[in-house]
Amino acid sequence: MHELSIAHEILRTCRQAVAGHGPGRLETVRVAVGELSAVEPDLLCFAWEALTAEGPDAGSRLDVEWRPARQHCPACDADKPRSAGSWLRVCPDCGAVLEVDGGDELDVLQLTFVPDEKDEATHA
Repeated sequence: MHELSIAHEILRTCRQAVAGHGPGRLETVRVAVGELSAVEPDLLCFAWEALTAEGPDAGSRLDVEWRPARQHCPACDADKPRSAGSWLRVCPDCGAVLEVDGGDELDVLQLTFVPDEKDEATHA
């Protein structure tokens, strides 16, 4: 399950982003996962829960935005619908070779961080 190593990298990236804010807790992390990224969103969320269960980010939530890949015909200048898990090689309308757009995302989009109140009280 490579989702565990991906969840670990997401956590490391988020912790690095908030390092200058002192101690606290990640509350939510929103990520984009593309259809072609070979990442299963449910397994990624499960890995996140297992990874953060015992640490300072226990109870944090990983929200996954699914980004499907699109098949686009350059000749018709239109997206061509397909059934889930199936791919067309040529446009069913004109026979041109279809292009694949998007679906390869694996990005941290946003995070919410709650600073530790005890730390803020000592700095005030």
